Amino acid sequence: MTALIFTLRTEPRQRLDVSPLTADGLAGKSPAEMGAILLQIGNRQVRVDQVFDIAGDDPGHIVFSGPTAKLDGVGYGMTQGVIDVHGDAGSYLGMRMKGGRITVQGSIDAYGACELSRGTLVIHGNAGDFLGASLPGNKKGMAGGVVIVKGNVGERAGDRMRRGILLVEGDAGDYLGARMTAGTIAVLGRIGRHPGYGLVRGTLLLARAPAEIPPTFNDCGTHTLGFIPLLLKGLAAHDTPFAGMGDALKRVRRYAGDFCALGKGEILVAVPGGSTA
Repeated sequence: MTALIFTLRTEPRQRLDVSPLTADGLAGKSPAEMGAILLQIGNRQVRVDQVFDIAGDDPGHIVFSGPTAKLDGVGYGMTQGVIDVHGDAGSYLGMRMKGGRITVQGSIDAYGACELSRGTLVIHGNAGDFLGASLPGNKKGMAGGVVIVKGNVGERAGDRMRRGILLVEGDAGDYLGARMTAGTIAVLGRIGRHPGYGLVRGTLLLARAPAEIPPTFNDCGTHTLGFIPLLLKGLAAHDTPFAGMGDALKRVRRYAGDFCALGKGEILVAVPGGSTA
């Protein structure tokens, strides 16, 4: 069997919801049945074969190619299989994902990995606001899995995050990890203002000192934390520099808070050279 390839003929004028196109939704369907699936675009619907050329026959490995930047809902609710996007993707990538793997060669819009509970999501470009967060009005964000962003992320990454690992190899925007109740967010680059706003539990692991630590966090001094190398070595199966940084990040300055919330979270900032100062 060969990968099931959906090639977009032209860039749509409006957002195109491709959430039905997953291994779960396509299993057992013939090419004609796949082509007849209706997709929402604006206030109307189009058949898959009206906008995509379809090749291949393996729904367990789906590829989106062409001008893909307006494809929303890629991998929505998927429980199995692999999806590759050869370009950018729209909003809600991997939303409510429960298994499998999604790889995007470009960047994505807002709400990537929204309410994701299991699986792996790799973004080779940048990610928009509310990565790994919850939908407006909901109280449960990302609840498991691994999300890796090779570039930068927007504001409120990890908002209401409950579990899982979010790795940012570039910079992160304001309100990183806001209202988290558990989980780990690690950032190699710079971060914006108000990190850990309303943090209940969970860990923000920062390779670089932020411009400010909120006043509602207490400075607990420097520590050598043995769980950090174990956590990072557990990422050895993933293509990320974090997997080899256990020794560089295990000596940290710890800030406990947010004491305007439950106060059992922490911001860990790497101490350059492992200094005990």
